[in-house]
Amino acid sequence: MKRYIHTIAIICFFALGLTTVSCEDYLDKAPDAGVSESDAFGNFISFQGFTEELYYCLPDYTKATWVADWNIADEVLATTGANWRLTVAFDNGNYWDWMNSGWGQSYIGNFSNDVNTNDDAFSKNYYSLCWYGIRKANVGLLNIENLVEATQEEKDIIQGQLLFFRGFFHFQLMSFWGGLPYIDKVLASEKMDFPRLKYQEMAELAAADLAAAAELLPANWDNTAAGQRTLGNNNQRITKSVAYAYLGKNLLYAASPLMNLESKGVKEYDTELCKRAAEAFTQCLKLSDSGAAHYQLMDWENYEYNFYSLDGSVPGYPETMMASPAYGGGGGYWPNFSLNFPPGLGGDGNMISPAHSYVKNFGMASGLPIDDPASGYDPSDPWSNRDPRFYKTIVYDGVRVIRGEGNADFRFANLYNDGNYRNDGTGSRSGYMMRKFMNLSNNNTDAEGRNIIILPPYLRLADVYYMYAEAVLHGYGTPTSSHSGYLTAADAVNKVRARAGVPNVAESYLASKDAFMKVLIQERAVELAFEANIRFMDLRRWMLAEQKQYKEKTAIDFDRGTDGKPINMTERVVVTRVFERKHYWLPLPLDQVNLYPELYQNPGW
Repeated sequence: MKRYIHTIAIICFFALGLTTVSCEDYLDKAPDAGVSESDAFGNFISFQGFTEELYYCLPDYTKATWVADWNIADEVLATTGANWRLTVAFDNGNYWDWMNSGWGQSYIGNFSNDVNTNDDAFSKNYYSLCWYGIRKANVGLLNIENLVEATQEEKDIIQGQLLFFRGFFHFQLMSFWGGLPYIDKVLASEKMDFPRLKYQEMAELAAADLAAAAELLPANWDNTAAGQRTLGNNNQRITKSVAYAYLGKNLLYAASPLMNLESKGVKEYDTELCKRAAEAFTQCLKLSDSGAAHYQLMDWENYEYNFYSLDGSVPGYPETMMASPAYGGGGGYWPNFSLNFPPGLGGDGNMISPAHSYVKNFGMASGLPIDDPASGYDPSDPWSNRDPRFYKTIVYDGVRVIRGEGNADFRFANLYNDGNYRNDGTGSRSGYMMRKFMNLSNNNTDAEGRNIIILPPYLRLADVYYMYAEAVLHGYGTPTSSHSGYLTAADAVNKVRARAGVPNVAESYLASKDAFMKVLIQERAVELAFEANIRFMDLRRWMLAEQKQYKEKTAIDFDRGTDGKPINMTERVVVTRVFERKHYWLPLPLDQVNLYPELYQNPGW
C-alpha cells in the first residue's frame, strides 16, 4: 500500500510523540510545537500527508510476527507443542493474552513494541494504534479550517477521511471491549473522567461520524481532481462505499443480541437498528450496481486473488473494500507458509489446521448443508461433490500438493491416521490443512511463488451482501423481505453463492427466519473462513460462542482404503474451549482501568 498511499504525501508526518500504552497517553498530548499549523494543514498535499498516517494504523493481521496467529474462535487446532499460540490461549479462556501472547503474535495488542506507523508489519499494536488514530483524527478535524489552499472537493476528501477513521477506530475498539468513552475532541491537560458508554450509545456516535464521512467522500478517487495525482493507484483509499459499509456494520453489530443485551437488557436483535443498517448497506451496494464505485465480486477463476497475488501486485481488487497497507512491499510467504504446512513441506512444525467441526460448515455442490438428508453427502466419500469453495479453502486427504516429481513421499496430502502429514505435535492435528491464503506450490520441493503477496482483507464486498441479508432478515422479518424494494435477504446470499456456482438457497430454508439464519451462519463460515476476526465477532455478537457445538473442536481419524477413500472414520473432540459469560468481552489493560473510576473493567475480569 505504501506505493499507493504515500504517493500523495510529500511532507513528514505530524509528530505526536506517543510511545506508551495508556489510552490517556494516546489521547492527552499536545501537537509538536515545532510544526506550524500552516505548514501541516495549510494546503491539500501537506494535510493529506498528515491524514495518510491513519492508514498505517491498520495492522496486517497475518504478519504480527514470523508466525502470526489470528484465528481465535472455533476455526483451527494448533499442534500440541504450540501452547504459546494465541488461539491456544483463547481456547483455554486466557483472554489476557491478547496483550502478551508468545512471540508477540497478537495483532490485537503487542505491547513489546512502541506505537508506530512505520512500514514494519511486525511492530503494529492494534489497541494502541486505535487510540493513536482517534487522537490524530481529532487533531486533523480541529485544524480543518486551516486548510485554505484547497478546493471544496479537497476539503471534503480530507474531512471525510478524518471522520471515517475516528468512527472506524471507535467501532473496532468497542467490538472487542464493549462500550467505552467516545473521544471526539483533542485533549490537552484536562482531567480524564470520561464515563464508559453503553455499546449502543457509543455506536450512535460512531454512526454519526461514518454517515458524515459517507456524504463527503468520493465514490471513486480516480474520478476526482485530487485523485488524478495518483490515477490508478487509489484502490486502497477510503471511499463513500467503505464509509457506508462500515456504517452498516457498526449498526448491525449494535443491533445484535450481545450488544442489545449489554445496552437494553434484551437478548435479541434490535429491529430498528437492523433497518438502519440495511439502508446503509443498500447505499453501499447500489454504488457498485451503478458502476459509480469500482467494487465488484471477484470472478471465480481469480477467487484466490482476493487473498494473495503471485505477480507482485497488491491483491484483492475489485472485491476488497478495505485492507491494511502492504507493509514492506507485501510478502507473507514465511509467516503463512510455516503456519499452515507440516515440516515435510518446509513448515516449522508449529502449524495450525482447520478443525473438523468447522469444516462441517462447508455444504454440498447441491447447495444444501451436509446434515440435510437431501444434500447427497456420502460419509464414505466425504470430500466429493462439496461446495466449490471447500476446494479453494481446505486441503483434505489425497490432494496433490507437490506439483513436480521430487519428494514423492510428500507429493500427496497424507492426512490419514499415521500419514506423514498427520502429527499432533508437528503436523496436522485435525486431518486437514488450510489452503485459502497459500499457493500450494510454495512448498519446499516445488519452491514456486515465493514472491507471494498475501493481504487478506478487513472487508470485502461479499461480506456486505451477507450483512445486508442479516440486517434485512432481522429488520423486516423474513428471508424474502427486502429494504425499500432492493434485494431480498435470500437474493443477497444467492448472489455470492452464484459466483462459486452454488445453487440458490433451497425453498425449505426460506420458510422461517430461524431456518434462513442457520444458512447465513454457515455461509459466513464458508465464504469468510479464516479472515480477520470475523468468526470471533460473529459467534460473540450472536451469543452462540457458549454453546457446545461452538466450543468443541474436533478432528477426524480414518484409514485410507485401497481405492483412496477414507475408511473407519470417526470424529474425536480434541479441545473443548473455555467460554464463560465474561468471555463475550476482552479484558481492558489494568493500568488503564486504574486511571479513573469511570473507566471500569469488563465483568468477570
